[in-house]
Amino acid sequence: MAQLIEISDPDDPRLGDYRDLRDVQLRKSLEAEHGLFIAEGEKVVRRAVEAGFAPRSFLMAPRWLDGLAEVLATTEAPCYVLSEDLAEEVTGFHVHRGALASLQRQPLAPLEQVLTGARSVLVLEDVVDHTNVGAIFRSGAALGFDAVLLSPRCADPLYRRSIKVAMGAVFTMPWTRLPDWAEALPTLTTAGFTTVALTLAPDATPIEQAVADVDRLALVLGSEGPGLSARWQASADRRAIIEMREGIDSLNVAAATAVACYVAARRPGAHR
Repeated sequence: MAQLIEISDPDDPRLGDYRDLRDVQLRKSLEAEHGLFIAEGEKVVRRAVEAGFAPRSFLMAPRWLDGLAEVLATTEAPCYVLSEDLAEEVTGFHVHRGALASLQRQPLAPLEQVLTGARSVLVLEDVVDHTNVGAIFRSGAALGFDAVLLSPRCADPLYRRSIKVAMGAVFTMPWTRLPDWAEALPTLTTAGFTTVALTLAPDATPIEQAVADVDRLALVLGSEGPGLSARWQASADRRAIIEMREGIDSLNVAAATAVACYVAARRPGAHR
């Protein structure tokens, strides 16, 4: 069972994992150096532990101890107990969900492992906003996609904001980073997937038509501003568009993903 340790000093060195959680650049460096990530909120902390991520420690206000008692009973990691005001001083924001956990990252799975048995995967190129990455994971998981593949520059799915927006889907949805950005889509084609790029290209067909006869689908989405690179657009097997009205040319990438996943999940070959 976790050892409960009351903390009264915001400078206590044992709280190092939880400092300055709103400083993205600092957190990137610290989390990479120590191989950790932060989960926020009772449900997300529980899902992370249930998914097999090993806790380094917990940080909680007293009122959250009972709600996570069964989680704390599964580990010997320390649980630092402090007031909500003190937690805000340490983390840099109001921890209104009351509970945080620092957990150990796991090695990224090889691409071949992530694709094994998959029929529908999302492929992201340079989606750099953590909120969008989290929302894409959430949509993909909710609508029956099997995995997410990320280009090297994509935002970290295990960053606190991504995890929170994804409602913990990043713990259960298989994902990895693509080892070879330039040849990523041809590699997926060789593996038996039809790569369908969401794009505003003139030769793009409506998404309903583009995925209707696809067996194993790799749905490809680009960055928030410029969209997909010319290389990925050209190397995709097909190009698709979500048809717009009222003079609007496109949706936010997270919203577009949700629409495209909904359509793709209803194609005949989606769930064999």
